[in-house]
Amino acid sequence: MAIICSDTKLCDIVITEPSCITVLNRFNIFLGLGDKTVNDICAEKGLNLDFFIAILNTYLNEDYMLEDALMSSNINDIIEYFRKTNEYYQGLLIPNIERHFDVLVMKSSSGKNNLMLLRKFFDEVKHELNTRIANDNELFSKLSTVNGIHEENDFIEDKLSDLINMFIIHLKGEYDINLCQAVITSFISFQKDIRQNNRIRYRILIPMLCKL
Repeated sequence: MAIICSDTKLCDIVITEPSCITVLNRFNIFLGLGDKTVNDICAEKGLNLDFFIAILNTYLNEDYMLEDALMSSNINDIIEYFRKTNEYYQGLLIPNIERHFDVLVMKSSSGKNNLMLLRKFFDEVKHELNTRIANDNELFSKLSTVNGIHEENDFIEDKLSDLINMFIIHLKGEYDINLCQAVITSFISFQKDIRQNNRIRYRILIPMLCKL
């Protein structure tokens, strides 16, 4: 996607890449955008324009040079973004996936599939995520130590990739096709979100915290 700038219409960004809606929500920006530019929205919401543009470009463009754009950002802006992201994961994304997944398992309870095994694997992903969020909350509340943060292994992205591959390669038996599609689409969106936020976490957030 083209690099976003201050005079880009926010509605054009969302129309081109609807997956960024969840990122906008973390800035308290919701649908009904009209034809306002990024600059208009940031002024209206009292947002840091450069930080907002950098986050969107990082999310939408894999090759975006986020260090150049974010290293001069206020650490509090970055921490607040991760707080909102973690709230989205725990409050909306994970519960939504669980609802769809549980209905998928229930409607396919003939025992002729391996969905229960995949559901248990997703519980491992959820556990990894909740552990990381708990560590984030402790770290953000203290801001006095980064003990162990360098050794943090990101199993969430790896396990999501494994889970998607399991559905694609190893899913067997009878199941509801529409529900299954909803579940795996949620996994793919989740994986993208985690991957892009990991770029910010490991290349921006952690180095900044280490300097503190």
